[in-house]
Amino acid sequence: MHANQPRIGLGEDSHRLAPGGPLRLGGLDVPHDRHAVGHSDADVLLHAVTDALLGAAGLPDIGVLFPNTEEVNRGRDSADMLRLAYDRVVSAGYRLANLDAVVHAQRPKLSPHKAAIVDRVAAILGVEPSQVNVKAKTGEGVGPVGLEELIEARCVVLLERIGA
Repeated sequence: MHANQPRIGLGEDSHRLAPGGPLRLGGLDVPHDRHAVGHSDADVLLHAVTDALLGAAGLPDIGVLFPNTEEVNRGRDSADMLRLAYDRVVSAGYRLANLDAVVHAQRPKLSPHKAAIVDRVAAILGVEPSQVNVKAKTGEGVGPVGLEELIEARCVVLLERIGA
């Protein structure tokens, strides 16, 4: 493999939804009558971004670095996990070129929150907002997403070699 070859990573995450809000998404609390259930703060978007970055750099995934069997990770801020993971990516010699993510949620409507989420993800990573893109899709009223039982996120990242 060429030393300066870009690397692509894919991350996915899902969490059950339960009554009571707010919904933690992209490092922000989005007003909603449901919240994601998880060992950490259950931020599906940041978890998908974290795994995409780690995968692109060929590093262990989020479950290996921050296992849900360790009490220190209970309720943990996913922004903290993302920062630590990205530090590992940079230490491995890479930087983010761009990321593209999609959140699957029937509700709430995410359009009013997308710009703030993009800004927050960019701030966590220390990159320009133009390097981050977030889209939202519904479940069209069917399946676990459409029935508001589940929220999902997927993310693809492109890494480039530092100094390339």
